[in-house]
Formats: sequence, C-alpha cells, structure tokens
Amino acid sequence: IETVYDLCARVSFKGAGVADDMPTLEGRVVQDADRLDAIGAIGIARTFAFGGAKGRAMHDPQEASELHQDFEAYKSKNGSSLNHFFEKLLLLRDRLHTQSAQAIALKRHAYMEGFVQQFLAEWDAHD
Repeated sequence: IETVYDLCARVSFKGAGVADDMPTLEGRVVQDADRLDAIGAIGIARTFAFGGAKGRAMHDPQEASELHQDFEAYKSKNGSSLNHFFEKLLLLRDRLHTQSAQAIALKRHAYMEGFVQQFLAEWDAHD
C-alpha cells in the first residue's frame, strides 16, 4: 500500500522547473499514461473544460505564461487556459520515459502545436 501511495504522490506534474522523481519502471509507465491523457485532442478539451469550470479566461494576451520553478507556484497560478499549454502541456512530450509513450506523444504534441497556432491566429483575426 505504501508503494502505491508513494507512486500516486509522484505521478503528477509539479512545475516546469521541478525534476521528475519516479524511481521505478512501473511508476514511469503510470506517469507516462497520465501525461498522455493530458495531451492531444482530449487534452485540449479537458484544458478548456477545466478552465471554464474554474472561471478562467480562455486567453489573456496581457498575461505572460510562466515556467514555475516549484509545485506551490504551479498550483497557485490561475492563468488562462491557453497559458496552460505553454506552462505544462507542450512540455510533457520531452518528459516522457518510455519509447511507446514518446512515439504516441509525437502526433499529439504536433496536434496541440497546430491548435495553439490556429487559436492565436483566430484570436488576433489573422486567419
């Protein structure tokens, strides 16, 4: 039970500046699965659904994204949904452990990059 509890405590993203601390292969596989759930088309939908439920702006051009150096800063930030892509989602591809997850992430990451590019073009009425 303690091993499972420890794994659960380590799985979540803690901020851009916080190194991953997953000591076992099993834990790395679970962490990869958690991160794959956060990216791609479903990840985009989840991001905006969560942001809407929390009353966050979709985008605020005046608000810069931040690469949080610790978990407290990451969790206390209530930035826009679009900033979440720069603060977490677009960082996940390079933080995956297994070759399988890395292969899956390539397509999902590219999809998110295209989405962000299109979102910003439409927001600025440049499309």
